[in-house]
Amino acid sequence: MSETNLAASPAVEPSAENQRVITYAQAGVEGVREEMRRNPDIFYIGQGIGPRGGNFQQSRGLWEEFGEARVRDTPIAERAMTGFGIGAALAGSHPIVDIVFLDFTLEAMGEIVQQASTIHYISNGRFKVPFMLRAAGGGVRSTGPHHSHTFWSFFAHIPGLKVAVPSTPYDVKGLIKTGLRDENPVIFIEHKGLYNTKGHVPEEEYLIPFGQARIFRAGTDVTVVAMGKMVDRALQAAEKLQEQGISAEVIDPRTLVPLDKATILNSLAKTGRLAIVDEAYATCGMAAELAAIAACEALDELDAPILRICALPAPHTFSPTVDAYLVPSVERIVQEIESMMGKTL
Repeated sequence: MSETNLAASPAVEPSAENQRVITYAQAGVEGVREEMRRNPDIFYIGQGIGPRGGNFQQSRGLWEEFGEARVRDTPIAERAMTGFGIGAALAGSHPIVDIVFLDFTLEAMGEIVQQASTIHYISNGRFKVPFMLRAAGGGVRSTGPHHSHTFWSFFAHIPGLKVAVPSTPYDVKGLIKTGLRDENPVIFIEHKGLYNTKGHVPEEEYLIPFGQARIFRAGTDVTVVAMGKMVDRALQAAEKLQEQGISAEVIDPRTLVPLDKATILNSLAKTGRLAIVDEAYATCGMAAELAAIAACEALDELDAPILRICALPAPHTFSPTVDAYLVPSVERIVQEIESMMGKTL
């Protein structure tokens, strides 16, 4: 396949005027469908992704169009399906392996970390692994400790893997199409709580380059970097902060690997303050990595300590009240940023 010119693709959502509105789930399906039509080497395997259309309707209609030869249900065997996908990629195909719940990628970490990420390197470039692992993370409706994890930092830690965490319907389509044109293994993590959200998505083809953050809201007092479902909560918090006279710039990295450091650092140079909002835990997570980047590369720009607003260090629960307490809320984001604004170095 020829190289794709991503530079010509829009990285910012176009004007909503005359744009259709579809859900996050529909946008993902549409992106996969377009790429499967374009590239006959792409096939899709996973648990319940065939006639049922996936737990979250993330593959709805694909089995009817492409048939069982290219869209096939698998047993609940994450390690086997991941190993099969990696082998198929090495043999010339471009598989999508849908683990469904991010939590159960743990069953296949040996294949992902030890094999998929290293083969291109240890083969001196002779073998490529065009492979997408698709999974849904995050807590929603009190799904408890086994179905609520957001450990995207596990994968961002490993050289050789690319990691995408889209937060809008527009982004999920543009990023999934880009990921399916990449010759490297891509970990594509969607948030369960976003599948039914709606947004403007163009009907014409577009791609979003990896490594290009999106500034959702301009601001002058504090840079707020948020991921996944936390982007919407950060935007809600920014509205409330504005009422207090605090101007927050909200940035979504969109991909964690590659990471658009320049956009974040340029914003920090303007605002002098950094708050990172992540549904994952703070310890050894993406919030810690972003804080380290700011401390190493923009220390002189900081006018206040870096703030990490993350899930509290406890397992998710089935209690709606407790679970809501653990995960960053709009109110907690507002309170912690208000407190930070009163601190100086």
